[in-house]
Amino acid sequence: MILTGLLVGIAFGFVLQRGRFCVTNAFRQVWVARSTTWITAFLLVIAIQAIGVTTLTQLGVIHLSWKPLPWLGVIVGGLLFGVSIVLAGGCATGTWFRSGEGLVGSWIALVFYAIGAAAMKYGALSGLNQSVRSLKAPVTTISALGISPWIPTIVLALVVGALVWRQLRKPARKVATLPPEKTGLAHWLFEAKWHPFLTAALISVIAIITYPLGEATGRHAGLGITTPTGNLLEWAVTGDASYVDWGVLLVVGILVGSFIAAKASGEFRVRVPDSAQVVKSVAGGLGMGIGASWAGGCTIGNAMVETAQFSFQGWIAFLFMFLGVGLGTKVFVLGFTRRNPALGTLPTATVTEGVS
Repeated sequence: MILTGLLVGIAFGFVLQRGRFCVTNAFRQVWVARSTTWITAFLLVIAIQAIGVTTLTQLGVIHLSWKPLPWLGVIVGGLLFGVSIVLAGGCATGTWFRSGEGLVGSWIALVFYAIGAAAMKYGALSGLNQSVRSLKAPVTTISALGISPWIPTIVLALVVGALVWRQLRKPARKVATLPPEKTGLAHWLFEAKWHPFLTAALISVIAIITYPLGEATGRHAGLGITTPTGNLLEWAVTGDASYVDWGVLLVVGILVGSFIAAKASGEFRVRVPDSAQVVKSVAGGLGMGIGASWAGGCTIGNAMVETAQFSFQGWIAFLFMFLGVGLGTKVFVLGFTRRNPALGTLPTATVTEGVS
């Protein structure tokens, strides 16, 4: 069953790459261009996943457990993670799938993300991690309010449904495209631009099936990136096979799936960053590992998965990661553009094409 992690990861990486789905972009476009298409797609993932998770939980198919809320770690870690993914040029999954596309800057960020995560969980920074996360509140999920999980699930679905409907009512921007070279399924898989909401729906399905497949191996959680990334480094350094679990195969699969998608669509190309971006990738990667460890997860494990479980940790992390991206964008992106007006303005995302 552990090999299902690799298969799910390959599918996840393929969809991420072809759909250009990056949470950094989704958050950043709100701050840069006042565009809400991608963050609406992100919310759609949460809403669909919430329906699936609530159903599976109520049927007794999966059994989730929660720990007390490490509120300080979630706030500080979420903010740091948000700033760091702007520096790194991508969130946790964004860094993994861009590595599969050949971006050397993402390779660097990924290595230091793993170093930061491993150091916080197992190494020299574990004491710091534990001290920050030691401040906890007993409340964990919305179930503490004594209401049925179906109430927030339905409310979220209705709100997100209205946001999606509002986005779909907007006139689509026409984007110049080259004549297709492929037809049928091959054209859709490797050539056509995917709508953000289609990508969101596919990711939702992957996120939902992760629960029962992971639980079959003793992993009682949804998609997660930070701990598996740190575990992968621990295995590479120590050779201890006990670190190789379902989650590790998942993140390896993301890299493989992204490479397959990029290669088949002609988007794979080794791109070497300049020295300034190398420094940003190093700092961003380390900040991602430290921030996600404090917060108890990244934009996937926290802002996308924990939110679908209606945990307070997930929604608080979502807020502060979003604010962190805003702060990072103001300092490192918009500030740079103002200091270098000759470089022009940043591109904006459209419904069919996101800025990655």
